[in-house]
Amino acid sequence: HLPRFLARQMEDNSNSKIAMIVVDGLALDQWLIVREKLASKLHDIQFREQAVFAWVPSITSVSRQAAFAGKAPIFFPGSIHTTDKEEALWSQFWVDNGLKPNEIVYMKGLGEGSIETVSEILSHPKVRVAGLVLDKVDKIMHGMEMGTAGMHNQVGQWAGKPYLSTLLDLLLDRGFQVFLTSDHGNIEAEGCGSPSEGAIADMKGQRVRIYSDVSLRSKIKELFSTSLEWNTIGLPENYLPLLAPARHAFIQKKKRIVCHGGISIEELIVPFIQIERTK
Repeated sequence: HLPRFLARQMEDNSNSKIAMIVVDGLALDQWLIVREKLASKLHDIQFREQAVFAWVPSITSVSRQAAFAGKAPIFFPGSIHTTDKEEALWSQFWVDNGLKPNEIVYMKGLGEGSIETVSEILSHPKVRVAGLVLDKVDKIMHGMEMGTAGMHNQVGQWAGKPYLSTLLDLLLDRGFQVFLTSDHGNIEAEGCGSPSEGAIADMKGQRVRIYSDVSLRSKIKELFSTSLEWNTIGLPENYLPLLAPARHAFIQKKKRIVCHGGISIEELIVPFIQIERTK
């Protein structure tokens, strides 16, 4: 829904420029910390705050790809296990909505270091839309050993550094309408044991396992009776998720981890924020 919403904003103003910043893995509670840090650094901005649902399973190759494609995952079965086609899907959406390829920008792997490359690309006078992936929060999450409290601490430290505020300043100075969102959130979960299914799982996530055969998924379901066989509405027919039990993960029993992929509120409801200068 996000690209279609953004396209409607452009219809209302044919000269407008739009940037969608996807902070990979940013949960709604962590956005509150980011907001506070940004407000302390940028005194002339305001936030119009909404929220949207991530796709289930709430993993990057499904939910972030859907956010850039403007399509349900059933329409990109060939790339559902990867994000390699994300740029092409983003570009195709905007070309279908009347833009030229040289008016469309997609960049990922952002979030720390120098902002010069981003600045140079966005300075091109023909750029109309920019899709930017900041993956620092996701990196923090996958290395986190201190649970939710540790996430809050490190996300706050990251947001307090110059990168994000500088990026927002840059986009606003260049006349972009700026929207910040996330592909999924995260939760602190406890291990319930790891399925020993060998090579039969197509994807071995901590909060979700993906199978291509119903009977294989059912066998693992028998071992984890409170896990959930998610149906394939909106997903390719051979993409069969098995979701870990509530607030648990498919890892060593009793071990605690911060992860994503399931259907908790924290994983599924993500921020969608318009950031603009105060009048």
